[in-house]
Amino acid sequence: MLALTGVPGVAARLTPEAELAFQQYVAGVEARIERQHARPETYVAMLASERELRIEPVNGGSWSAGGALLHHWRGAAFVPQATPKEMLALVRDFSHFPEYYAPEIVSASALVDDGENATLAVRLKERRIVTIVLDAEYQVHGKLQGEDRGYSISRSTHIWEVDDPGSRRERRRPEGDDDGFLWHLNSYWSFVRVPGGLLIECEAVSLTRDVPAGLGWLAAPVIDELPRTALEFTLRSTKKALEQHLMRRPNDE
Repeated sequence: MLALTGVPGVAARLTPEAELAFQQYVAGVEARIERQHARPETYVAMLASERELRIEPVNGGSWSAGGALLHHWRGAAFVPQATPKEMLALVRDFSHFPEYYAPEIVSASALVDDGENATLAVRLKERRIVTIVLDAEYQVHGKLQGEDRGYSISRSTHIWEVDDPGSRRERRRPEGDDDGFLWHLNSYWSFVRVPGGLLIECEAVSLTRDVPAGLGWLAAPVIDELPRTALEFTLRSTKKALEQHLMRRPNDE
C-alpha cells in the first residue's frame, strides 16, 4: 500500500506546483483507465500467468514534478479459480486490512460506507532507515461491471505524518509540511475473469519529496526501489488473502 521515500530529519514542503502536477497526472491516468474499462479486451494493461507476478514502471517509474517526485508503477497477478465478486469483497473488507497487509497496515476502518463508496481511515507503518507512521484517509469507490470484471479506486484525501505514535506525546504534523515521506497515494485495481481464474492488476501513483541536495547517495536507492517493492508486497498480499478465502469457500460455490 506505501510508496514512502525521504530522509529523516530533513524537512520538506508540498508546493502548489507539485500538488497541481499530481492532480493533472492522475486525471490523465483515470481517463485512460476509464477507456480501458469500456472495452473488455483491454480491461487490464498487463498479463500474468499462474506462475508469475509481474511488476513494471510506468513512464520510467519516478520523475521530478514541481519540486517533488511522482511515482507510477503497475503490477498484475493471476489467482486460480477466483471470481470478480470475491475480489471486490476482499478489497472492501476494510476491517481485515491489518491482517491481510501486516505489518504495513496497523489499523483500518470505514468512516462512511454505502456499499459502493467509502471513506477509509488507515494507520500505516513502514520500517526502513527509521520507523515511519502515517495516518491517512481515502475515498474508495468500486463495483462490478457485469459478472466478468470489476474495479476499485482508492484516492488519498489526507495523509499526516505522526510523531511519537502510541505515546501521550503523539501528534500529527501539518499536511504537506513534514519529512515528505508520502503526500499522496492513489491505487487503481482492475480485475477480470480469464480462463482458469482471475487476473488482478494494480496501478499505484504516489507523490513524495524530492531527493535532498547532497543526500542523493542515501535517498536515491530508496526512491528507486521502494515504490516497486511496496507494490509487489501489496499484490502478493492480496493474492495470498484471496487464495486463503478460496480455501474456505464451500464446495458447492
